[in-house]
Amino acid sequence: MSKKTRKKSSNTTGKRAATKIARGAGTSTRKSAAKSRTAVAKAKKAKQPVKTRSAAAVRSKASHTATSKPLSAKPAAAKSAGAILAEGAMAPAFTLPRDGGESVSLSDFAGKKLVLFFYPRADTPGCTKEAIDFTRLKNAFAAAGTEVLGISADTVKAQESFRNKHQLSVPLISDEQHQMLETYGVWGEKSLYGRTFMGIIRTTVLVDSDGKVARVWRHVKVDGHAEAVLEAARSL
Repeated sequence: MSKKTRKKSSNTTGKRAATKIARGAGTSTRKSAAKSRTAVAKAKKAKQPVKTRSAAAVRSKASHTATSKPLSAKPAAAKSAGAILAEGAMAPAFTLPRDGGESVSLSDFAGKKLVLFFYPRADTPGCTKEAIDFTRLKNAFAAAGTEVLGISADTVKAQESFRNKHQLSVPLISDEQHQMLETYGVWGEKSLYGRTFMGIIRTTVLVDSDGKVARVWRHVKVDGHAEAVLEAARSL
């Protein structure tokens, strides 16, 4: 290769290297400029004043948040679907089917004292004991001029099975539509194991011979309850 050719080749290689260096420098410069612009933008954004909301907007948001809070699943007390009977008031009239296929009305007991014990469900432990206790004292209630009726929302068939299984002698009334239960204020909100539901609040009502409510026991504890009602009936 001649000196002239080698010189030309050397110049060409040098130009290529210079071009690469220039391109690299340009790319580096552009990246640096982009980083600088980003940094400047962030700095400006950081210096911007925080927008303040109006008092009305704050109140509006607070109001919306308050209404969206879930309600407590557990009530403070049982809520009745009907009015709670007041002692001294006239007992509400009723006519409902009973075990055996007949019907029973309040008017059937005119001039007599009457015990109405409302129980949550036939053939459950507490209800069974309560019904057996009232059956055991039936003759004592009769001697005191008092009749006894048991009432629940069970079907007539379920009441008959309950009667036959435990040899109950007090009439058992079926109120599947909750008509009497609501009128007497014993159908309400209950709580069990943190779950709320509607059902019968165990209640006993003593009606005197004039048809007036003499005593009301709510949230009944079964043990000794029938005896306490008998004493109240005797005292009228």
